[in-house]
Amino acid sequence: EVQLVESGGGLVQAGGSLRLSCATSGFSFDDHVIAWFRQAPGQERERVAAISSGHGSSYYVDSVKGRFTISSDNAANMVYLQMNNLEPDDTAVYYCAADRQLLRVWMIGVCDYWGQGTQVTVTS
Repeated sequence: EVQLVESGGGLVQAGGSLRLSCATSGFSFDDHVIAWFRQAPGQERERVAAISSGHGSSYYVDSVKGRFTISSDNAANMVYLQMNNLEPDDTAVYYCAADRQLLRVWMIGVCDYWGQGTQVTVTS
């Protein structure tokens, strides 16, 4: 059974930090791109960051560059999203997702597997 379980969300003031974790199981971690997406109330889901551990590459949406860092622990099948200097516009439900194809993940936002999400709320 494929599972992606997010944790680490919460309530934080603007300028603060949070670290999201995504525990994965049930699929070949090294063969997949793992990404973070987010969806704010009334808005479409948007990509945030992605990592291709097999290629050692990471990708970020412009709005989080320099503030967020995605990383992975391949031995533990974990992916993290370190979020610094958070802004109220970062408030959303954050989802971890996985797919074999970077194009599908980053250009289309389609993934085979999704987690249930974790709420991040940033107050001003």
